[in-house]
Amino acid sequence: MYLPVTAIWPGAPFPRGATWDGEGVNFAIFSENATKVELCLFDPGGKKEIQRIELRERTDLIWHCYLPEARPGLLYGYRVHGPYDPARGHRFNPNKLLIEPYAKDIVGNLRWSDAHFGYKIGHRLQDLSFDRRDNAAGMPKCRVIDPAFTWGEDKSPHIAWSDMVVYELHVRGFTKNHPEVPAPLRGTYAGLATAPAIDHLKRLGVTSVELMPVHAFLDDRHLLDQGLSNYWGYNSIGFFAADQRYSSSGVVSEFKTMVKTMHSNGIEVILDVVYNHTAEGSHLGPTLSFRGVDNAAYYRLVSDNRRYCMDYTGCGNTLNLQHPRVLQLIMDSLRYWVLEMHVDGFRFDLASALARGLHAVNRLGSFFDILVQDPVLSQVKLIAEPWDLGEGGYQVGNFPAGWGEWNDRYRDTMRAYWKGDGGLIGDFARRLTGSSDLYDHSGRKPYASVNFITAHDGFTLHDLVSYNDKHNEANGEQNRDGTNNNNSWNCGAEGDSTDAEINALRARQKRNLLATLFFSQGVPMLLAGDEMGRSQKGSNNAYCQDNEISWVNWNLSDADREFLAFVTRVIALRRDHPVFHRKNFFQGKAIGGSNNKDIHWIKPDGNEMSNDEWAQDFARCLGAYFFGEAIAERDGRGRPIKDDNFLLLFNSHHQAIPFKLPVICKDCQWSSILDTNFAAGLKADGTFSGGDVYSLAGRSLALLKQEIPNEA
Repeated sequence: MYLPVTAIWPGAPFPRGATWDGEGVNFAIFSENATKVELCLFDPGGKKEIQRIELRERTDLIWHCYLPEARPGLLYGYRVHGPYDPARGHRFNPNKLLIEPYAKDIVGNLRWSDAHFGYKIGHRLQDLSFDRRDNAAGMPKCRVIDPAFTWGEDKSPHIAWSDMVVYELHVRGFTKNHPEVPAPLRGTYAGLATAPAIDHLKRLGVTSVELMPVHAFLDDRHLLDQGLSNYWGYNSIGFFAADQRYSSSGVVSEFKTMVKTMHSNGIEVILDVVYNHTAEGSHLGPTLSFRGVDNAAYYRLVSDNRRYCMDYTGCGNTLNLQHPRVLQLIMDSLRYWVLEMHVDGFRFDLASALARGLHAVNRLGSFFDILVQDPVLSQVKLIAEPWDLGEGGYQVGNFPAGWGEWNDRYRDTMRAYWKGDGGLIGDFARRLTGSSDLYDHSGRKPYASVNFITAHDGFTLHDLVSYNDKHNEANGEQNRDGTNNNNSWNCGAEGDSTDAEINALRARQKRNLLATLFFSQGVPMLLAGDEMGRSQKGSNNAYCQDNEISWVNWNLSDADREFLAFVTRVIALRRDHPVFHRKNFFQGKAIGGSNNKDIHWIKPDGNEMSNDEWAQDFARCLGAYFFGEAIAERDGRGRPIKDDNFLLLFNSHHQAIPFKLPVICKDCQWSSILDTNFAAGLKADGTFSGGDVYSLAGRSLALLKQEIPNEA
């Protein structure tokens, strides 16, 4: 039986949200243009509103109260009164129960109905009309949490940028089909923390997991009507709450336990965060949270017609980071996930949208200024998806120092090169060596480039070499969605094939692409399941497929296991040899008194490349000699870092090319370390002298180590 709250104290405007202090709960919510704010309390099942409390205190646009009788577990929401005047940007409607923007736990599913819209669906005036239906019965509810958790000695692994191996995964999809994860935990934060999941990451050599969105998000109405869902989760409605659909226990501490378990195994946790827009969509979207709390403050509106939202995201709206309280919301959210949830960094979806001033992207915008000086956030990993959908939104290479960037220039070049396109070896060399043309001019390092061949958005690695065209029919949009520019090649047949030669070529192409990725300077990012041949059956836009199309397949064939062993070996080679993950760009000249340049570019005749030869359209074969003795870097104790010398040979031509090995030093020999022409990447007769010819198979990569004889 519920006993109504009888004591209502003024409370404080800070901290924002619902905060349990051990004696009671303080409630504080920002609304600049509201005329009245009501706190609505619900029964434990969230079905019945049992009390409505007017927040009579207002300090600096923050409405607040303190309930000394309230306890963790209390369910609540808000109703906010004010003008309904869309032409001026105001969309207050107290008939709509609202999720609080600072809610740290959101429970229950949104049950879609027309009542969730502030206007009458189907009315001739559209959103200029007003809907008086109460939507509370179908709304999720906010829940007061007790933040106490035993972190013990937990601390971030603090992986150096140059040592990172990022693994992009979906919390649900990664373990949903894992046979060794207990069934009740599959697809959850707890499942991700189980020994089978952790062991796979550690054996593979992953240092940092990048989780696709875990902020509370909503399934789009039109997707549910088709029996689909917003599987990827780029549809946030709460920036402080971990989404409950990934929780086996329903409590916030499950996420914290997952983070702590990752840390104890030396793995960082990076969150993919969506602060550029919310799930409320365009001016015709529902009123669920921000729109009803203060639409004119939270969203970017068209200056000469404030009825409409500015849309730099393709999702109908853009958050208004020009407003100080909205900017504060984002900063508070980021700090919360670092200080309370112990995450190690963030990947910002459509980050250019966060940098926009009035319209243009400004890389020195207030958001970035604040991040750089923030004592908490300046110490964690910050990775940008450096584009949005607005004019001038493509900003690869233009983010400030301290940021990493998803480098789609790397992705596109490497895909095109291994597909066999001509005229690319110059750009290929730039991407292989860390994209200095993009990052060196601003004093950034090779690790500013987050290199990837595949990501969640697009083909998997297996599909990249198995399909020429996208196959998104399951999305119900007549295959019109998803990009048509994939730089993919099916190796001779579309989709699954029983042709042994085609399958062997596909396997070799996968080895080529991932070996290139892990031998490139910068931060490599691997899409979950690519190391085991995961396929989405040709879908390059599986955002709405919460099924076997998207889930990682753990039922491995012999070929899958063989490829997993290859990828594990390549990652270990990268980890063990600092020449493949330098902190500084190659200089192309002698370093530290050495007579040898830190990098040589070699032609198949064994001679160095000339400037004119970089532009040859027919050239598809080259070698890169990495001089490990000229790294010119020091370890944490100030000792010089030295490494072996390596020769990487690349051939994207369909025919074998005899490659004359260079004579670097007298009596030096070359030992074959890896050759993608062989299923396991191994070559039996692997020792050669300078001047010998190495038979570099068509569409293959080889790695040779220089063996220097001991001086007498």
